[in-house]
Amino acid sequence: MRLFQPIALRGLELDNRIVVAPMTQFSADDGVAGDWHLMHLGKFAVGGAGLVLAESTYVTPEGRNTKACLSIYNDAQEHAIKRIADFFKQYGHAKFGVQLNHAGRKASAREPWDGGGPLHIADGGYETVAPSDVPLDNDWPTPRALAICDIQDIISSYGESAQRANRADVDHIEIHGAHGYLIHQFLSPLTNQRSDAYGGSPANRMRFLLEAFEAVRHVWPDEKPIGVRFSATDWVPGGWDVADMVQAAKSLEELGIDYVHVSSGGLSREQQIIVGPAFQTRFAAAVKTATKLPIIAVGQIFTALQAETIIATGQADMVALGRAMLYNPNWPYQAARELGIETRYPRQYVRGNPKRWGGAGLNGPGNLDTG
Repeated sequence: MRLFQPIALRGLELDNRIVVAPMTQFSADDGVAGDWHLMHLGKFAVGGAGLVLAESTYVTPEGRNTKACLSIYNDAQEHAIKRIADFFKQYGHAKFGVQLNHAGRKASAREPWDGGGPLHIADGGYETVAPSDVPLDNDWPTPRALAICDIQDIISSYGESAQRANRADVDHIEIHGAHGYLIHQFLSPLTNQRSDAYGGSPANRMRFLLEAFEAVRHVWPDEKPIGVRFSATDWVPGGWDVADMVQAAKSLEELGIDYVHVSSGGLSREQQIIVGPAFQTRFAAAVKTATKLPIIAVGQIFTALQAETIIATGQADMVALGRAMLYNPNWPYQAARELGIETRYPRQYVRGNPKRWGGAGLNGPGNLDTG
């Protein structure tokens, strides 16, 4: 079964092709991961996946989607992420990565359970920035268009956050270029109306992404991988599309990217998404056909057979799951059982293997309570 075959990304060896997708928790204290994050990510560390990605992790204070978003631009945030990375090293078999991000015009928002929408400066919010002064929607503030010097500062912030992630002993970095956040805003002609070196032609609109990637790659150890998550399409006529994404992936391939994580949408309220099981895998397949890069597919992947089929038919090299993992953090163990594969358990959980249920604990040391 291909789903449980190991895969190497540079010097990082993954036990299998199962990825826990980034899932924002809106539960950080001024960007600092606390007990919730240790619990949330820790259960995936011991849940059988090959790779676990922390949620979007922000590189500047004004780049945060909300004030409660995980970040890595100061010492307290770095130390908190190291606590999680240490847990992975001590107890889990999964590798641990962070997804570096800047929200651009989607910054200064309210948490979803507080109604979502913009958090205005008068209510404690902060100024938002973007490639151009195009607001997210009519009820959102107009972002300040970034000057060239501002762009260079943000690119530097990506590199500085990568250095912090390395000091925190994180295994790998993913750069978030999807879902309408700042990099995606630069990529799409719907949100990038600049006429300078960072706007206009597709090559110019890709410049911010490529320079952010180079800033991270420059400071990130050679043996550690870096990937990029893309929205393959804006689902809006005249917007960013699959052909654009393929070209961006090829440009990144020349710079030494290690994989592409393919999602879609999130930029425009006018998007018309056609949703269904594994609805984005055709986009992943397009990049896989056009490049030699490992590809992660994501989007309504729920069952073991579905995941195995995506990989076995060559549509992608790995699959990422989000909602299915929230519902069942031990999804990889269940998938292994359904596919007839034996997989590694943490020693504390070996008795949880269904093959060990019969008479579990009766012959072990001490008087174990197996429940």
